[in-house]
Amino acid sequence: MSVIIRVFDPAMCCSTGVCGPSVDPELARFAADVDWLQKQGVTVERYNLSQQPSAFAGTPAVKEALARGTEVLPLVLVGDRIAVEGAYPSRETLAALAGVVVKKLETAPAASSGCCGPAASAKSKTSCC
Repeated sequence: MSVIIRVFDPAMCCSTGVCGPSVDPELARFAADVDWLQKQGVTVERYNLSQQPSAFAGTPAVKEALARGTEVLPLVLVGDRIAVEGAYPSRETLAALAGVVVKKLETAPAASSGCCGPAASAKSKTSCC
């Protein structure tokens, strides 16, 4: 069974909020994270309050949360349950919600190289260029 993540955004000028003369960096970060998650094979659906109000009214958990006010937005649902409320989650949190493993890049051990990289030969005694 594949996980579907649904994001219910506050009213914005476009579907992602990444438009207009001054883009909120948080919205740009989240849009990139959603794009990354979709490239991992996860289905992500986004709904904008100003453009798709019926999606908000037709989702019981969202409708119930909105009874407390629009400050609960954005809402992130996994299945029919609210997983994140009132903030855009990090890429790591999105990955965890979707069951995607985030691999950290490995770095070369410092002991095996000098400041300019690995020694060219065993005879090389200097550790710096």
